[in-house]
Amino acid sequence: MPVVVDPDPMIVESLLASMPAGAHGVESIDRLSAWLGSHSEEYVVLLGPTLTDEDSVLTCEALRTTHPAISTILVRETLDGELLAAAMRAGARDVVHVSDTTTLAVALNRALELYVALRGPSGGLHVSKVIAVFSPKGGVGKTTLSVNLALALTEKGARRVCLVDLDLAFGDVAITMQLFPTHSIEQAIGSEDSLDIEMLDGLLTRHQDSLMVLAAPPHPDTRERVTPLLVSKIIRTLRETFDYVVIDTAPAFDEQVLTALDETDEVVLVTTLDVPTLKNVKVAVETFDALHIARDNRHLVLNRADDEVGINADKVEGILGMSVDAQIVSSLEIAAATNAGSPVIVADPEHQMSQAVKQLASALAGEMIGHLGADAPAPQSEPESRGRRLKRSRK
Repeated sequence: MPVVVDPDPMIVESLLASMPAGAHGVESIDRLSAWLGSHSEEYVVLLGPTLTDEDSVLTCEALRTTHPAISTILVRETLDGELLAAAMRAGARDVVHVSDTTTLAVALNRALELYVALRGPSGGLHVSKVIAVFSPKGGVGKTTLSVNLALALTEKGARRVCLVDLDLAFGDVAITMQLFPTHSIEQAIGSEDSLDIEMLDGLLTRHQDSLMVLAAPPHPDTRERVTPLLVSKIIRTLRETFDYVVIDTAPAFDEQVLTALDETDEVVLVTTLDVPTLKNVKVAVETFDALHIARDNRHLVLNRADDEVGINADKVEGILGMSVDAQIVSSLEIAAATNAGSPVIVADPEHQMSQAVKQLASALAGEMIGHLGADAPAPQSEPESRGRRLKRSRK
């Protein structure tokens, strides 16, 4: 994904707004070097206008030899022939004006095309999508939605879908689906440096041919032993083989959840129509904004959206400042299906919740790589964390 380098956080935030989901920012060349040392999948580096021309050209020259598959793009406030000549000699792919978002989009698309071409047919870029289902408050139906969404995605032509239960203390995905896993995330503890897809595949539990589940640990005290690094490694490893990775998160901003949100492409935010929950969701949205989490890739779901409670969708949109993507009304059939271990999308495909979740899945299952143009979103590939790394260091 694109990496933006500039010491000015405001400039980084402005550039990230034009980047594909998963782009991130660092504040110095030193931080860039450290980042690239542990992230081999990056394909383009944007050198911001606050960096000096000399530092930018020297960085292009260094990356040309140390990371030949990475394209460098200089973003400048003023373009002149001397700088253009020096940048091209140093190996820069493009030099664009800071306000020219159309040219920047085209340059990013060219960088991705080059990266894919360099990977070649045998090592072609596998593009997957990570979807985190989150609510800051428990009991709002987050797990029920996660399970039904994962099952709905299997109907969208995806070859493989994996549902990860990241509520490490009290995860209910397995029991909701009447699964009895012999392995869970617990067996991956300590394997941060050795985890691969073969090992991880042995920890998954099959629900259907196209849906696999990574269960939460059976005991709450295991949570503290699951490191943020392990969470990141698990998600990135699952990306290598699954088309969609759906993460049922814990209702908290702990380090494990923050790490998962760093890795995600899309966030599905779940709320009910009561004032305490809406207050907490409002704080969550503000936190997402501050940490640059899925800025343009958030989806709001209203659960138990009954008119009788006195708060409607329009009022929720006004409170949260985001549109409602799906509404699910209260229904005894949903609870009955959950208690029977047969998610409602399987038990009753025509149910109102089933239809709402299928529509949400259709929105999430849109084209994952598209042509970059003036009015088109940037391509998506393997995501990394965004500008939040300017503000918070990873443990």
